[in-house]
Amino acid sequence: MPLIERYILRIAASAFLVCIGALTAVIWLTQALRELNLVTGKGQTFLIFLKVTLFSLPALIMVIAPLALFIAILYTLNRLNGDSELIVMNAAGTAPRTLLRPLLVLTLFVSLLVGSISIYVMPESFRALRTLVTKIRADVVTRIVQDGKFIQLDQGIMFHYHQRLPGGAMGGVMINDSRDPKSTATYLASRGLVTEIEGRTYLILDKGSMQRQSPTQRDSAIIAFERYVFDLDQFEQATGKYNLKPRERTTWELLFINRNDDFVKSIYGRFRAELHDRLTNPLYPLATLAIAFAALGSARTTRQSRGAAILGAVVALVLMRILGFAAASLSVRSIAGAVMMYAVPIGFTIGGAVYGMRAFWPIRRKRSIDWNEVTARFLAFLPARLRPST
Repeated sequence: MPLIERYILRIAASAFLVCIGALTAVIWLTQALRELNLVTGKGQTFLIFLKVTLFSLPALIMVIAPLALFIAILYTLNRLNGDSELIVMNAAGTAPRTLLRPLLVLTLFVSLLVGSISIYVMPESFRALRTLVTKIRADVVTRIVQDGKFIQLDQGIMFHYHQRLPGGAMGGVMINDSRDPKSTATYLASRGLVTEIEGRTYLILDKGSMQRQSPTQRDSAIIAFERYVFDLDQFEQATGKYNLKPRERTTWELLFINRNDDFVKSIYGRFRAELHDRLTNPLYPLATLAIAFAALGSARTTRQSRGAAILGAVVALVLMRILGFAAASLSVRSIAGAVMMYAVPIGFTIGGAVYGMRAFWPIRRKRSIDWNEVTARFLAFLPARLRPST
């Protein structure tokens, strides 16, 4: 790689690392503040707190990386133009690919980073986070909850027990499950015990009843039981059935999804949208490069303002992301949305590339019309007697 290309790559890469580091730190801090109740309210260690927040980092980096790349490219091109380096390169006859190649190298690196996170790292982190959160909730039930206290284990699930019994059991257990707005279930048992079987955590309820109340019915249904097994791994599922969410499935599972499965049938559109979202995420860094290069790729004098060009690039980037989110939402209901998910980044990439390279194309000036010559040729076709005398 020539010296000038290494110089441009060094500026862009440094700006990218600074941007992605700063943005990740700020957003991670906001996420960490939301999870502080693990330490303050649920009695977990600081190590568990770090694990929960770090498992969310891959999803954050996947979203932040294209934005950091966009900022880095704008900064690099604006700096080169502000120092008159773009003007000198243009005057020296430097080919556009000399400026574009180092930026493209950085963009391809970001695309590989986003692709690896989207296709492999992110689903694995979500699965690990699910397992960790399930263990935290089971730990809350067995160790943190105090006698006679009511605690919310999850959104819509309230837990309470009257007293601690010998052997780690709980007496007078009550669980209120209101996650489903169409039906509220209340479990009452004289005894409860948390146990782990084959990596799954269960709460075994003995000698109790389940009361189910629907808003559309006046009377509630009461079912008595001698033993009932409450799966603590199902807290995130309102259906009462253990299933991995689309974002927790591996890409291989999404590619060869079992469409005959009842759970998959019920939300098949979400599985389709998740698969195409993972496959299209690596395309957005390329579109980001095209937009930024189209705005600031051509040299301008220091007297020419580049604020309008930067604003136009920001608007184009925001518009692209809005259209991408709209296409992802549409793909849940229609296959046409999945096609649009690919068309949006590819369209902006092609459009930005064509618009960005226009300044480097040779300009063919149209020859002005010589009306005297046109008149002379017209008169040449007329008979001599009809020609005006000179």
